[in-house]
Amino acid sequence: MKKRTLVGVLALMMALAFALTGCGGSDSAESAGSAVDNSGTLKVVTNATFKPFEFTEDGEEEIKGFDVDMMNAIAEDQGLSIEFVNMEFDSLIPALESNQGDIICAGMNKLAGDRAEKVDFGETYFQSQLMLLVAADSDVESIDAVTSDMALASQIGTTGGEYVKQLKEEGKIAKAVVLNDWTDCYLQLKNGDVQGVVVDKPVGEAYLNKHGDIAKFVGKEFGELEEFAFAVQKGNTELLDKLNAGLANLKESGEYDKLIEKWFN
Repeated sequence: MKKRTLVGVLALMMALAFALTGCGGSDSAESAGSAVDNSGTLKVVTNATFKPFEFTEDGEEEIKGFDVDMMNAIAEDQGLSIEFVNMEFDSLIPALESNQGDIICAGMNKLAGDRAEKVDFGETYFQSQLMLLVAADSDVESIDAVTSDMALASQIGTTGGEYVKQLKEEGKIAKAVVLNDWTDCYLQLKNGDVQGVVVDKPVGEAYLNKHGDIAKFVGKEFGELEEFAFAVQKGNTELLDKLNAGLANLKESGEYDKLIEKWFN
């Protein structure tokens, strides 16, 4: 009788321990709401077609750029382990919402659309505006000179993409060509399929550094001022505070200015 009682007690204790362990693990995962892997590495999702912020060289997988250097410096300053994951731009916010990523760092304008309702943005680290990129022999002199028979290209999910779609809706251009990658937009311009590309100024400048013989900027910057910021999942204030603190430290130490000089000189 005592033996059966002891076995029963032990079985009950094991069952309770298993239940508590299972509950603790589930609550922890749900409260984290995170894509952190078993090594504690945070996933930074980006779209590596936005040179000089993030890009890959032909035939290489390594992601380079200002955002990459900045985020790596912030991670080192705050003792974080990160890895970059490349995906399409319009997949970045859904990736955070579905716990497939922890941080967005992709030259994302935090003022655009309803983005701030879906993720929490950090402090602004770069400001930009749009420019019109046209063929080197184009007669178009500015964005105000485009006509209703023209086609303009830009990247899907970006401020530029929304701008060209708005021009189409207003009847100011004939076609808005919104594509996944900037390289495809530039190819459309090179082939004569579109008469211009609406692009963020520093991104267009990076293209012109190598292709100034076939394209050029015209007119002045236009559109509302954009504020680029990294983002985290809604409510992840602990991580956001660390990223903001790291950015502040980079600016105070002068490292931020060195990165600006490196990538935008």
